[in-house]
Amino acid sequence: MMPQRIHLQYEACLFNSNSLIGCQVRRDPEGSTERYTRWINNISQDQLSTQVYTSHGPTVIMPTWFCSRDWFQRVGTFDEGGKGVPEDLLWFYQSVGQGGGVVRVDQCLLVYRYHQQAATHSVLEETIWNLRVAFLHERVINQWESFTIWNAGKQGRKLYRCLSSFNQKKVRAFCDVDENKIKKGFYTYEESKRPKPQIPVLHYRDASPPYIICVKLDMTGGVFEENLKSLHLEEGVDYYHFN
Repeated sequence: MMPQRIHLQYEACLFNSNSLIGCQVRRDPEGSTERYTRWINNISQDQLSTQVYTSHGPTVIMPTWFCSRDWFQRVGTFDEGGKGVPEDLLWFYQSVGQGGGVVRVDQCLLVYRYHQQAATHSVLEETIWNLRVAFLHERVINQWESFTIWNAGKQGRKLYRCLSSFNQKKVRAFCDVDENKIKKGFYTYEESKRPKPQIPVLHYRDASPPYIICVKLDMTGGVFEENLKSLHLEEGVDYYHFN
C-alpha cells in the first residue's frame, strides 16, 4: 500500500464513521483484469451504493477496506468457512444491509496483485450468483410492484428463473435490441408447471421502468450505455445493474 493510505482513509472515515472506505488501485501486472479495474476505479460515489448487485462483487474491493472498529463490531466478524466462501461479499452485504455507507478515496493507494492461485478463484460462480439474487430480492425486487428485465437472452432468463414465484409474477416484460427475440414476441418459461408463463419481449424503447439490467457494462463499445442514457433514467430509482 502507498505511504499515505492510512492517513487519507482515516480522514475519510472521520466524516463517514458508519461506512466502508475504499480507494482506487493499480493492478500488478499492469493490464490484468482491465475491465474490472476500470470499474473499481471509475464508478461514481453514488454508484458505489447502486451497483452492489453486479457480478464484480463489492464496489470497493476488500484489500482496500478501512472502517472504524465500532462499525466492524456492529456488523460482525467474517465468515470463517474457508476455501470457497466469499467472505468479503458476505461481510459487504451485511454492512450495506445494516445501513452502512460505501465511500472511495479517489487516489490510488494500493497495488492490487493478480495471480491464478488467488483464493478468489476457489469461489464458485453459482455461489456468488445465489448471494446476489438473494440480496437483490431483499433490497430491490421485494419493494417493487412490477419491473422489466433488460436482456431477453441467457442472463436475463436465468435471473427470471431464479426469482421466487411471487416475484416472477412482477415481471411485466423482457426488453432487448435483438430483432429475432423481439419478433418472437415472448419468452416461455418451459420449466414451469402448466399453464406455462409467457412473458412479452419488447424493444427497450417500448418497455417501461423500473428495470433490472442484465447486460454487461463496458462490452459493446459504448452502444448499450448510450441506449440507456437516451432514456433519461435515474440509477437506483428507475434501474439497477445486475450484469
